[in-house]
Amino acid sequence: MTRIAFLLLVTSLVSVSGFAAQPVVTRVEPFGIQRGKTTTVVMHGARLKDAVQVLADLPGLTIDEVKPLDNAKVEVKITAAKEMAPGLYPFRLVTETGISSLRLIGVGALPVVKEVEPNSDFETPQKIEMNTTVEGVITNEDQDLYAVELKAGQTLSVEIEGVRLASNQGNRFLDPYVAILDEGRFEKSTRDDIPLLQQDGLCSYTAEKDGTYTVLVRDASFGGSNDAYYRVHIGTYPRPIAVVPAGGQPGTLLTANLVYPDGSSAEAQIQLPTEPNDLFPAVTETELGVSPSPNWLRVNELPVTLEQEPNEDLKTAPPAVAPGAFCGVIGGPGDVDYFAFDGVKGRKYLVQVYARETLRSPLDSVVNVYGPDSKRVTGNDDSGGKPDSYCEFTAAADGKYYIRLNDQLGQGGPGYNYRCEVTEAKPRMDMDLAELDRYQAVVWPVPKGAQMAVMVNAARKDLGGELNIEALNLPPGVTATAYPMRADRPTVPLLLSAAADAEIGGSLVDVVAKPSDKKYAHVEGHLRQTHQLVQGQNRRNIWVWNTDRVAVSVAQPVPFKLTVVQPEVPIVRNGSMSLIVKVERNEGFEGEISLRSLYNPPGITVNNSRKIAKDKTEVEVPMTANGSSAVGEWPMFLVATTASDNGSVRITTEPINVDVQDVFFGFEFSKAAAEQGTESSIPVGVSVSREFVGEAEVELVGLPAGVTSSAPIQKVTAETEKVVFPITIAKDARPGTHKTLNVQARIISDKGVITQTQGTGELRVDKPLPPKVDEPKKEEKPKAEAKPAPKPAKEKPLSRLEQLRQARESK
Repeated sequence: MTRIAFLLLVTSLVSVSGFAAQPVVTRVEPFGIQRGKTTTVVMHGARLKDAVQVLADLPGLTIDEVKPLDNAKVEVKITAAKEMAPGLYPFRLVTETGISSLRLIGVGALPVVKEVEPNSDFETPQKIEMNTTVEGVITNEDQDLYAVELKAGQTLSVEIEGVRLASNQGNRFLDPYVAILDEGRFEKSTRDDIPLLQQDGLCSYTAEKDGTYTVLVRDASFGGSNDAYYRVHIGTYPRPIAVVPAGGQPGTLLTANLVYPDGSSAEAQIQLPTEPNDLFPAVTETELGVSPSPNWLRVNELPVTLEQEPNEDLKTAPPAVAPGAFCGVIGGPGDVDYFAFDGVKGRKYLVQVYARETLRSPLDSVVNVYGPDSKRVTGNDDSGGKPDSYCEFTAAADGKYYIRLNDQLGQGGPGYNYRCEVTEAKPRMDMDLAELDRYQAVVWPVPKGAQMAVMVNAARKDLGGELNIEALNLPPGVTATAYPMRADRPTVPLLLSAAADAEIGGSLVDVVAKPSDKKYAHVEGHLRQTHQLVQGQNRRNIWVWNTDRVAVSVAQPVPFKLTVVQPEVPIVRNGSMSLIVKVERNEGFEGEISLRSLYNPPGITVNNSRKIAKDKTEVEVPMTANGSSAVGEWPMFLVATTASDNGSVRITTEPINVDVQDVFFGFEFSKAAAEQGTESSIPVGVSVSREFVGEAEVELVGLPAGVTSSAPIQKVTAETEKVVFPITIAKDARPGTHKTLNVQARIISDKGVITQTQGTGELRVDKPLPPKVDEPKKEEKPKAEAKPAPKPAKEKPLSRLEQLRQARESK
């Protein structure tokens, strides 16, 4: 029986590409270190000359020395404890002015050698000892070959880190292909990528006879670059691709089945940690060696039900307990697994499958739920852009409910393991930090004597009400100012301030949310940051990792101090105001300072293009409120950025309180019309919504060209019901209907001016009608001469027939 050693491996990887202000680590040399030894690592990048610390507060890694060599390199001496679990470990480099994004370094059990050219031809491979880690680079159309001696019956395993070492959000990374060749150049085993290792490869081969075998490494598409680095582990170590069941309860000794690439399996004992762990690394260690990276398990209090064949339909579904975890394998093409559990009417159940994303299983899961009447209740393929399935339902009746699991493409095999957790809905929160720079997880340097704020986001699930935010494990000298997250809001600022005498240095900080309602005192939300390590075309994420803490540090002070003058009057809906920002510059500092808002209260828009020029000491930052702005008091911050001698620095101003209120006035325009070259008036109805302090006036604005008012500003009081603005329309004013009229109301007091704007009124400018003119006299037509009377016509002589008829009629 194999016993799997549990050694802490932190599940936190991050992107290297930082924004221009921060130090950047592009690569480390070597890419990995051997456990049980002290290794000097050179970190390459930019803005590194003031490096002071490496944040690697993980069990087993000790940072002995940080020594900057120049602005592009820093030397770090690292000791890896001999009991450390092999795998990738994250770190962040802290400088006096900032924090790098996380970078990865490998920790392994095997000795490390460097690739030596020429090794691109089958006839000239680089000869290495069995059980060796090789570090190399694949340039364009390159391939590297390594020769090892293998005895008959020995199993050779080859695992490569290519994509997983990268942190390039472009396309300059290695998508590795690995193969094992025999002495006749026949490929005995090949692999492009395997889900267990993201887009990295793993292959193995059991030798049929003694001989020299060759390991080939290249890019899958025969590409490559000077940045296409890799770390390949070549040896006889055990390398399972799946663990079944994929987790258990805290503190237990889990009896599991290890599945190997050839489909064979072996039983193993896995000691699970005493605390729940959503992503627990289990490393396999036998007399043959130790796996170069872990298999991933989930550890929580849910009882585990392991599938029992046959279970391909409702009738053969094994009984399970819910809440619980249902574990198994989609064992072959077309395989389907069913589980049955007792549901309670009215209870809401959540069904979450863990396979591709968490366990790194090849399974593309599909889940369906059936009720006591055997009719489908709900189901899901992919959820929220992720490959694993999730659905939820409320039981309509007491009785047996059934879970059906299968692969979306009908695939299956010994390594298609899964863990399906069925739980009852409980209040919970998902938390993260809003990006300060696009595609970059937040890092949080705070200059001495200054402050920096970040927006905390919380997605409530089956929970409502106000939330309180805390920051835990802050660096010495750093304090947090937290604001309650309103029940109707999913985000709130968190301000960190560093004392002027705080020491340079950093720590990893947990951000926690707790409901104000005491009945939810047991509910906590914890931070989750997603680091986009590698992106492909169209910014598609290829390699991401999640962390549960944010890096915070104390940095060198900035050479200026900013003050935003606190407004003493509110901004009203449909209103506007300008924030006054003043700067006090240290002697010798003349840099330009760019300003933008950290966030905008709902319905508020801020002009984020404002800058304090080199020769200026203040600037106005306009902001406006729309008609549906959220009424209430909101803390507001401006983010200030300026260039430094080693990049740029960024702080936020101290908060001001912006009071958003409803309107004071309502205005109603009547349609107005006038002709060019005339005078007229525009009446506007006024309704005073609430009491105001100070003098009030309204101004007609937006008159079209050629139209003026001799009294565009009118006084108003609480009793005013209408104001009339006289207007003069020039003869050459543009004719037509103009829908540009607005009324701007101002309440003026010794505390400031409240401005409210409302429209739109309408003015029609007409061309005048042409003037009437006298009609010309009509000329009398000459009288026509009287025509002589016509002469009587001569009688026409009668025909003989007519004469006879008349004679007969006269008788």
